[in-house]
Amino acid sequence: MADDGTPAATQVFLDHRELLFAVAYSMLGTVSDAEDVLQETWLSWAARTDAEKAGQAPHVEHPRAYLVRITVRQALGRRARIARQRETYVGPWLPEPLLTDGPPSEGTGEDAAEHVLRAESVSLAMLVVLETLTPLERAVFVLHDVFGYAHTETADILGRSPAAVRQLAHRARAHVRARRPRYRVHPRVRRQAVERFVAAALGGDLGALLEILASRAALWTDGGGKGQAAPRPIQGRDKVARAVTGFAARSAAALEIQHRDVNGDAAVVVFADGSPRAVMVLDLAPDGEQVRDVYLVTNPDKLSALEPDGPRARG
Repeated sequence: MADDGTPAATQVFLDHRELLFAVAYSMLGTVSDAEDVLQETWLSWAARTDAEKAGQAPHVEHPRAYLVRITVRQALGRRARIARQRETYVGPWLPEPLLTDGPPSEGTGEDAAEHVLRAESVSLAMLVVLETLTPLERAVFVLHDVFGYAHTETADILGRSPAAVRQLAHRARAHVRARRPRYRVHPRVRRQAVERFVAAALGGDLGALLEILASRAALWTDGGGKGQAAPRPIQGRDKVARAVTGFAARSAAALEIQHRDVNGDAAVVVFADGSPRAVMVLDLAPDGEQVRDVYLVTNPDKLSALEPDGPRARG
């Protein structure tokens, strides 16, 4: 028993829950699937500890490693179902936004948000890139490059040889760096860019938007057939600027805008009548001066956990 009366097995799981959530979310890109994986991990852990007490299983010497192994394998198993769902998904698919400021969404835990905040690899833009990896490549990248597991530890978790894991890591890292070279724009610069972009969009200032957007900018909108969205990515500075101003003009009268941190990046959460309607995240060029990708999530299924926080600015 822990000091507060919590059973030892439960306390061990709770001590590692935030790490397990962060691993599962990094591999799956959705809060709901990550939570389902944690539930499955807990059931497996509880069954194992019961078997251990009954003398039917050996003692687990390293609970953290054991729990991470279960979580990763459960997440890999869930990827097949997710892939089938994506085949019928309406329009572009984007990861589910995760607030990383203020009180955490229910079930995620404050430390989970801190884990995600520390890992650039789970920014919304990086998660989009990770979606292009194979499940095993993604698992290796997440474990090694995000959470710092050695190749030998990763091999044990995945049930692969260290040589195979090194090959997977090399392929994954080369693919990720080709699509997203490593850089990090200062948070203050990100915040200023978001504020400029939002002001131009809400003000209908097409000229200002054209200055902010990179020539090859793209707008990715995920409505899942339930929210306002384009059926495919919009490419090019002019088209993106007009689409953004059009979206703002159609909704501006009822909008409430909050500047929040989403997946560790400065972002905007849009509310109407107290309900979340959209999350917008900007991906900046390495110099921080221009926006190269705009990610707009309007699928209500991916926004249900978001809550307004503090004073709101009306559009």
